[in-house]
Amino acid sequence: QVQLVESGGGLVQAGGSLRLSCAASGRTFSSYAMGWFRQVPGKEREFVASINWSGGRTFYAGSVKGRFTISRDNAKNTVYLQMNSLKSDDTGVYYCAGGNYGGSRSEYGYWGQGTQVTVSS
Repeated sequence: QVQLVESGGGLVQAGGSLRLSCAASGRTFSSYAMGWFRQVPGKEREFVASINWSGGRTFYAGSVKGRFTISRDNAKNTVYLQMNSLKSDDTGVYYCAGGNYGGSRSEYGYWGQGTQVTVSS
């Protein structure tokens, strides 16, 4: 069983940066791939980024590639999402997820409660 708690969201101007963190409980964190998803009201939750168990493989949604970086520290049971050059379209609730490496929601069995990111233009 893994419990996930996100932090680091907030209000930022367009062009600015934020770093999200997701702290995981449980001793099996390093055995899971981790992902970030985001959702805005009225739309489906969409994939943002994924990282495999070791941190050696990552991939991103096309809309964030080159601006966002996912990383993890298995010693701290934490995964991060560094977000640079933020745009208003990046606004949403960001969710951390644990499961299998991939871009589909169905790959992930564990979810956090989400943290709000608002980008003002």
